[in-house]
Amino acid sequence: MLEITHTVPERKMRDQMLDTMELERERGITIKMQPVRMVYHARGQNTDLIRTDADKNSNTANADKIQTPDLLYEDITYKIRGACFAVKKSLGLGHKEIVYQKALEIEFRKIGLNFESQKVIDVLYDNQKVGTYIPDFIIEEKIIIELKSLPEIGKPQEEQLWSYLKGSKYQLALLVNFGSSDVTFKRIVYESLCQSASSQRESAQVEDEYILNLIDTPGHVDFSYEVSRALKAVEGSILLVDSTQGVQAQTLTTLSMARSAGLKIIPVLSKIDSPLSRVPEIKDEVVKFLSCQEDEILQVSGRTGEGVEALLNAIIKRVPPPTTADYTQNVAEDGQRQSVSSLLESASVLRALVFDFKYSNHKGVIVFVRLFNGKVKRGDTLLFAVSKEKFTALEVGTFSPEETPCEHLSSGETGYIVTGIKKPGIASVGDTITMFKNPLPAYPGYREPMPVVWASVFPEDADDFAELKLSLGKLKLSDSAFSYEEEASGSLGKGFRCGFLGMLHLEIITERLKREFDLKLVITTPSITYEVLMKNGKREKIYSPYFFPDDGNIETVFEPWVNVKIITPVEYIGNIMQLLFDHEGEIGETDNFGDLPGRQTGNRAIIHAEMPLRELMRNFFDELKSTSSGYGSVSYEIGENREANVTRLDLLVAGEVVPAFSRVISKKRAEEEAEQAVEKLTKLLPRQMFTLKIQGRALGRIISSRTLSGMKKDVTQHMYGGDITRKMKLREKQKKGKKKMKEKGKVNISQDVFLKMMRGGEN
Repeated sequence: MLEITHTVPERKMRDQMLDTMELERERGITIKMQPVRMVYHARGQNTDLIRTDADKNSNTANADKIQTPDLLYEDITYKIRGACFAVKKSLGLGHKEIVYQKALEIEFRKIGLNFESQKVIDVLYDNQKVGTYIPDFIIEEKIIIELKSLPEIGKPQEEQLWSYLKGSKYQLALLVNFGSSDVTFKRIVYESLCQSASSQRESAQVEDEYILNLIDTPGHVDFSYEVSRALKAVEGSILLVDSTQGVQAQTLTTLSMARSAGLKIIPVLSKIDSPLSRVPEIKDEVVKFLSCQEDEILQVSGRTGEGVEALLNAIIKRVPPPTTADYTQNVAEDGQRQSVSSLLESASVLRALVFDFKYSNHKGVIVFVRLFNGKVKRGDTLLFAVSKEKFTALEVGTFSPEETPCEHLSSGETGYIVTGIKKPGIASVGDTITMFKNPLPAYPGYREPMPVVWASVFPEDADDFAELKLSLGKLKLSDSAFSYEEEASGSLGKGFRCGFLGMLHLEIITERLKREFDLKLVITTPSITYEVLMKNGKREKIYSPYFFPDDGNIETVFEPWVNVKIITPVEYIGNIMQLLFDHEGEIGETDNFGDLPGRQTGNRAIIHAEMPLRELMRNFFDELKSTSSGYGSVSYEIGENREANVTRLDLLVAGEVVPAFSRVISKKRAEEEAEQAVEKLTKLLPRQMFTLKIQGRALGRIISSRTLSGMKKDVTQHMYGGDITRKMKLREKQKKGKKKMKEKGKVNISQDVFLKMMRGGEN
């Protein structure tokens, strides 16, 4: 899409263009939503905008033969566009037409375009001269250019130029307007399209200009909050289904959110150029889930570009244009009651939904907004409707996909506003920006994300606590889905307890802290929220395994369960059933879909199950991929709390509990979990100067133990000859030193060991 709409110049194009983070490009996934504004010139989309030469009196048979032409003089047209944008960049907007004409003459000479200005051309009727017309430019003896400097191009200007064009020998005219917000173009093509027409010039077409505001969203279930925010800022959704993989579990989750938001959904199959593509089969799946017609499903290839232009035209045809929000309540203005709808017609109102924001050291908070009412320009005094913070718009602009300043943003557009605010906690996702003088009611915002995974983050060096706090605050500005609050540990010092939407989300955030802020961290084993009923009748919510009470003090423990959907090829159902059993899952219905010719049942199945969230975190995603050879996918929703049979597992290194390694596990798996954790830590921990024990403690006793032998050094290697007692004295001294070190020595565990212990599987 970016290539076809010429949003990004060819020399700047690269793979994963909208994935701006290093982690996204490295892992091949989308983590952060990315908006982009594209200007698309649809070919033949609006043939009735200008009257035909036959004044719409041509018969149906002839009309059926009309076909959309190729883009006429495309190479010259884009040179002209480039020159116009260069002039606009240097001169800006608001000058008279003659100023832009003189400037374009200079620019055309620079780029080598042959042109004539103020050339008199004849207006013909029945091959006889009936008048004259003087266009601003004639380019390469092919294209007429008419310059305007109006707030916007209206239909009278288009019809007038069309009238001049049909009376001349030229086929293409460009109506170029250096308007109030940007340079706009109208292409008017006048050529013979009906073979049976009596005239050589039977019809005219205007290639209309459409602004498309796209938001690219992640696909992984851990980043579903990013998707939910984007859905509130758009009118339609492209449901992209991989034609080599088929419908995935997370596809169903996204589809449900899009339907709840009332969006127009366009189903699209991607990767149709792949030899592994199964288009007919995947189409059947999409038809079943969307209850749509097969001919509504589009087919595209991002690699070859096949079908992408048809998709752009389908977006224009199917997705409704942006509309302003409708409000009937009254507001007071100048002591009189006035309806909001009448206020919206004035230039002093604004209502923009904040769907994302980021922080810049120089510009402060930059909010990403979708305008529902009014317009905003640089210098406007604005107000956050929720936080009640007043600020001045230092800059407004759009995404292409980098931030591009513009004159103003209008209702229906997506763009950004530079606030200049550098205080934390002012801007928030879901807030509404409105005019300070005429504030409108706040737009319904977003639900707060509910963390499902918790982990504590501590700096390796206690002096880095302030830097960690600042880094988390900056990261929160670019990812509002995670939360954090300060906590303290007796052995790890001061740190932060952070909430995440899943294990991948946790891994991404910790990796960003490490890379973007160059921090060395201690990360505790991830956990979920447990509700514990103590024997003294007190109820507590436990977020950290280290604070999980001893078994002797607990009456009952409650933990959250999740409702899981797994989509897999039918041949892997047996293995997945066993996997669910190993993770304490309760299996519900199983539905087959994706029927193939000659088969009794579908070739894929949806498995509905319930399982503890604790078990979903225990490497379930990786094990599912391994069990299903990569074809299985899973999505989940948080369900009810149920009674749990769990205990705390502590890992002791050299006799001391390491809080970061504590975890809550099932009592039935206590011995197995302890053995695996101790064995893994023994392999990861480097040898020390003294022999130490690594132990796993649960259920009030040590249930697993390993000994990590200390490094040895021959303290007598420098001695040659002499009495043996000399060597014995040195060895005895070394032995006493080792014993003393064992009693008082401390084990420094590196950041890599904590990260590897946090991840499942072998490392």
